[in-house]
Amino acid sequence: MLSVLLIEDDLDLAATVVQYLELESVQCDHASNGVTGLNLLSLNNYDALLLDLNLPRMDGISLCEKIRAEGNDTPVLMLTARDQLSDKIQGFQAGTDDFLVKPFELEELVLRVYSLTRRRSGQVTRLTCGDQIGRA
Repeated sequence: MLSVLLIEDDLDLAATVVQYLELESVQCDHASNGVTGLNLLSLNNYDALLLDLNLPRMDGISLCEKIRAEGNDTPVLMLTARDQLSDKIQGFQAGTDDFLVKPFELEELVLRVYSLTRRRSGQVTRLTCGDQIGRA
């Protein structure tokens, strides 16, 4: 069974998405703000992250940038009412893997989740090599 985290502040939409995903055999945790979502990400391993762009406490762009900087390569599907190319560019530059513009069909959401989870995003590579102090 797939496990995803939905970070969405619209509680009605979140309840609908969680229920639908569970009917499709996808286990879904929910956080209603960016900080709580970030905490859940640090405590659990998810197959995908469903991330609203406009969130209280930490917006979706900042959250995505933070997890990518930490080396987290969990596939990210941004859910947003913003449909301008500039918004999508900003999201892709932050590290998202895909966008779904609200309102969306729940069936399409499930298809995109399964598509993203068939492979890891692979876009984050974090290399470290011993102690680099004093080396030029």
